[in-house]
Amino acid sequence: MITDLRLQSYRSYDDATFEFGKGVNIIVGPNASGKTNLLEAILVICRGSSYRVKDIDLIAFQEPWLRLDASSSEGARSVILERKELGTEKKYIIHSVPLKRLVLTKTIPVVVFEPDHLRLLSGGPERRREYIDSILEQTITGFSKLRRDYKRTLAQRNRLLKNSLVRSDEMFVWNVRLSELAGQIVSYRTILLNKLNTDIQTIYQSLSQTSTKISISYVSHCKIENYSSDLLKRLEACLDEDKTRGFTSYGPHRDDILVEIDNHPAAVSASRGESRTILLTLKILELKIIEKSRNKKPLFLLDDVFSELDGSRRKALTNYLQDYQTFITTTDADIVIQHFIDKCTIIPMNAT
Repeated sequence: MITDLRLQSYRSYDDATFEFGKGVNIIVGPNASGKTNLLEAILVICRGSSYRVKDIDLIAFQEPWLRLDASSSEGARSVILERKELGTEKKYIIHSVPLKRLVLTKTIPVVVFEPDHLRLLSGGPERRREYIDSILEQTITGFSKLRRDYKRTLAQRNRLLKNSLVRSDEMFVWNVRLSELAGQIVSYRTILLNKLNTDIQTIYQSLSQTSTKISISYVSHCKIENYSSDLLKRLEACLDEDKTRGFTSYGPHRDDILVEIDNHPAAVSASRGESRTILLTLKILELKIIEKSRNKKPLFLLDDVFSELDGSRRKALTNYLQDYQTFITTTDADIVIQHFIDKCTIIPMNAT
């Protein structure tokens, strides 16, 4: 839980301090008043980075640095970001101890629900991969590094594909390395999907008040049960094709996550209301999985989503928020307040 937050030279803020309640916090104000920037700052102080932009874009225009300071149930924490000639330099101070990198155990778990997530089902597979991987980064120590290692290895293989002079033995070494990392990533992904499937139908049916069947599964050209070896075979067999294309055709970066409703792909068969209910279901599952894995309750950040939900789904969502510190942005407080009565903290914002 975060009790207060000070923002200096952060985005649209020069120097501002906010105090938060332990339950539902409603951040209300007109457009361009800094609501989403405040929500983003809460995420940065908890996890160390933004879900929206690169670090350098967080520093207020023409300012040399930014600083965030917060008090939490676990102690004081700060994020300091400075402009440098070749980019930025970031430093964390957690419980008075300076750190250059924020490892998983030093983060505060957070679940984000923002309007763009409503395109999770209908958008491209990269959205769904990113969603699953973001949960894994909050629950599996070392997954962030594994993901970075895979991306670097993939980039190296793609560079070699464009080099007509590369030796076959050199390419084989990178094929092996890529396959090993890929197998680990897919193993974590499929374990997570199995956890989601355990409760996804129960929660969906409770939210929708229907008997609709819903499931989530992993989609790949490679055999899931023996991913590493199958991928290696495909990389070797498709080497000439990959050289022609200039990129790697198979691997976790090309896989997808399929959500089905009544045994049909939700992306094409789910109504708008069903899609929103599926997303609510996934976010509730995300809260529960992260809480169980980390043994602490995540913060829940909701950016202007109540306006996207009808009355019944708003009520269903609020039933799951009672036990979490929640931050909700809105231009119309009445839409949100009626669901919490006196059990919320109002944070008014002024246009900037």
